[in-house]
Amino acid sequence: MTDTVSNAKTIKGRTGDWEIVMGLEIHAQVASKAKLFSGAAVGFGAGPNEQVSLVDAGFPGMLPTLNKHCVEQAVKTGLGLRAQINRRSQFDRKNYFYPDLPTGYQISQLYYPIVGEGVVEVEAEDGSFFNVGIERLHLEQDAGKLIHDLSPTESYVDLNRAGTALMEIVSRPDLRTPEEAVAYVKKIRTILIYLGTCDGDMEKGNLRADVNVSVCRAGNYDKFKQTGDFGYLGTRCEIKNVNSFRFISQAIQYEARRQIEILEDGGSITQETRLYDPTAGETRSMRSKEEAQDYRYFPDPDLLPLDLEEAWIAEIKASLPELPDDKRKRLMADYGLSQYDAIVLISEQAKADYFEAAAKGRDAKLVSNWVTNEVSARLAAEGKDFAENPLPAAHVAQLVELIETNVISSKIAKEVFDHVWNGEGSPAEVVEKHGLKQVTDTGAIEKAVDEIIAANPDKAAAVAEKPQAIGWFVGQVMKATGGKANPAAVNDILKTKLGL
Repeated sequence: MTDTVSNAKTIKGRTGDWEIVMGLEIHAQVASKAKLFSGAAVGFGAGPNEQVSLVDAGFPGMLPTLNKHCVEQAVKTGLGLRAQINRRSQFDRKNYFYPDLPTGYQISQLYYPIVGEGVVEVEAEDGSFFNVGIERLHLEQDAGKLIHDLSPTESYVDLNRAGTALMEIVSRPDLRTPEEAVAYVKKIRTILIYLGTCDGDMEKGNLRADVNVSVCRAGNYDKFKQTGDFGYLGTRCEIKNVNSFRFISQAIQYEARRQIEILEDGGSITQETRLYDPTAGETRSMRSKEEAQDYRYFPDPDLLPLDLEEAWIAEIKASLPELPDDKRKRLMADYGLSQYDAIVLISEQAKADYFEAAAKGRDAKLVSNWVTNEVSARLAAEGKDFAENPLPAAHVAQLVELIETNVISSKIAKEVFDHVWNGEGSPAEVVEKHGLKQVTDTGAIEKAVDEIIAANPDKAAAVAEKPQAIGWFVGQVMKATGGKANPAAVNDILKTKLGL
C-alpha cells in the first residue's frame, strides 16, 4: 500500500482504492458505589481481593441482586444518547471459562437490552457534524483481573473488578476514518461525564473501546448504506480494550493497512479478535472471533426480566442535566460565541461552567479566549483537569474588566495573569502592587513620541513613503513607557505627528 490512512475516506492501494468501515463497542464503567449484582464496594486503589463478595467470587448458592442505581444510570445514559429505552429487558448468561470469571459465565444482555437504537451528533475536526447510529446499550458485569508478573511460574487472580457494572454502547458501522472514531469516543465520553454515569477515566480502564475494523472496495460502503446488505463490506476484526484516543487512531491505521495488504496479495481476512500493542505499533491475533452461539447464551434463571415503569423513566428524564449539544447551542445564542469556541468550552463540563461564571456582564469572546487559551494551557502544563483549576472565575472576570476599561492593555494583562496564577492576589491587587496601570495620559505619551521622532528624523521621514514603518515607532514608544502606554492612543498620536 502506498498511502497512509488520513482524513480522506478513500485509501489508495496498489490495486485500487479502498474504504475503511468501523463500528465501536464502548465499555463504560457505571458510576456506582456498589457492583451490579452485589453490595461489594467499587473503587480504584484497593488491595487485591478487598472488594469481593461471595456473589462475586461465585460461591455455590449465592444469588445475584440487581443494583437499582446501575439500572437508573443505564436509563439516564440511554436518554442522553437520544436512544429508545426498552420498558422490558432481560439478563442472559454468556458462558465461557476463564480464571478471573469464578462462575464460568458473565451476566450480560444479548436478546433484550435495556436501551435500543439512538443517534449521536459528533463534531469533526473541521467543524462539520456527522451522525453515528447507536445500535444498543446493555448492562453487564466485568470480569476480574489476572496478574502474571508477580511470579515466574504462577498467575494471581484479583477479583476486585469482578461484578463491576459496565455499560456496553454499540455503534452502527457509521465511522469511516480514524479521526471520526476518535471524535466519536470523545463525544460519548463527554456525554457520560455530563450525565454523571461514568467518570470517563481511560487510564484506570473505566472507559475503553473495542474497535471493529474492516475494509472494502471504494463505492461498496454506499451500496451497503442503500441496501443494508453487509455482503458489500469486508470481514471485520475486533481490536479489544483500547484505552486511549491516540491508541484508537494508531490501531485503526495499522489494522486497515494490514487488511488491505493481505487482500491485495490475494489473501482473505480471518474474522478474529486482536490486541493492539502500542510499543510495537501493531495489532496481534488474540483468538478467533466467537459468535453468539459459541457462548451458549440463555436467560439467567436467577434474575427476573426487568420491567421499567414509564413514570420512573419520565422522572429520570426530567432530572437530566443540560447535555453538551444543548449547551453548545445555548452558548452560541446567549453569548454570541462562534461554533468553534462553544465546542472547545463544552468539551469539559467544568470548563463551560467556569466560562459562564466568569462571563457575567463581561465581553464573552474575551473571557472565552482567556479560559480556552491561558487558563487551559496552565492547567495542561501542570497535568491538571479543568475541574482542578485553582484560579477563581472571578479573577478572570476582573482581568477582562481591567482590559475593557483600559486600565491595562492586553499585553500587560498576560503579565498580570502570571502574577495572579502564582498566587499574588486578584488582578486588581496585582496591578496596584506592581504599578501596571496603562498610561492613558496623552500628554505623557506625546512627550515620549516627540522625543523618539526627534532622535530618529531619518526614520520619521521614511514613514511617509512606507507607512507600515510606523510599527517601529509604536514599539519604541511602548518600550519607553515600560509597555504601559495605551496602544490605541500611541497609534493615533504617531499618525498625527508623522502626517499619516
